[in-house]
Amino acid sequence: MLPLVEIFCLIDDFCKHFQEQSVKIFLPCAKRKRNRKCALQLSGIITIFVMFHLSHYRTFKDFYINCMLVYHKKDFPKLVSYNRFVELIPHAIMPLIMILLGLSGTQTGKYYIDSTKLPVCHNLRINRNKVFKNCAKRGKTSTGWFFGFKLHLVINERGELMSFLLTSGNTDDRTPVEILMQKLQGWLFGDRGYISHQLVDRLMKMGVELVTRVKKNMKEKFIDPIKQQFLNQRGIIETIIDQLKNILHIDHSHHRSVINMQFNVLSGLLAYVFKPKKVITLPAGGLTVY
Repeated sequence: MLPLVEIFCLIDDFCKHFQEQSVKIFLPCAKRKRNRKCALQLSGIITIFVMFHLSHYRTFKDFYINCMLVYHKKDFPKLVSYNRFVELIPHAIMPLIMILLGLSGTQTGKYYIDSTKLPVCHNLRINRNKVFKNCAKRGKTSTGWFFGFKLHLVINERGELMSFLLTSGNTDDRTPVEILMQKLQGWLFGDRGYISHQLVDRLMKMGVELVTRVKKNMKEKFIDPIKQQFLNQRGIIETIIDQLKNILHIDHSHHRSVINMQFNVLSGLLAYVFKPKKVITLPAGGLTVY
């Protein structure tokens, strides 16, 4: 069990500071006639979504109606209706992004990079999809074609989230690497999809060394044994992606707006950040247990 009280306190402290600073920076809305405060605070919205990703529910509507409104009225005495809660989600996406950026992992100099598909509908319903018509794109992975987005992740060898990026489905995996590694230096381990001489040269100028295996039609290259050991443990990031999809439920096709889809993915990443145990490394031989 995660300490939800401590998680709420951390989120609430940040949201209070965020609201104090945003009043000084953000321009007032001319169309808004009243400036009433919402009964449910931003920290409550974010915390409820974190609780959803840590629960066994597959859809947020069932979780909110059958769990929050029934069993957590004492914890959140000012809960609003489900329809009102959905209307409040766009107001919490900016502080959610800033919390994620502020809770990045330790810079260890050893990182893993990978991407995963986030389809928004079945392939047979692509032409009928209207919600993501202007932003989702067709892409192809090793498992076939899909229509949706790609989530790019960078983690360290401890399993801590370092950076992330959400792109359209037709984005090449090598395109956002430099953006993801802007504030990081050291070794970067990826799969064969990141092989590019131009990318290697650009990353070297940033202080990042890209390490990958070679393709079958390429000549074998010597890899330092220490780097080879970390490269052999690249399955860490694939295990984390599996947890994000199958345990934290960031991947489903029930979204009815782009903002809700983005909020669901980001809150799932935040739920993963709060997990106390991500990767256990044994001292003997440097083996990793998931």
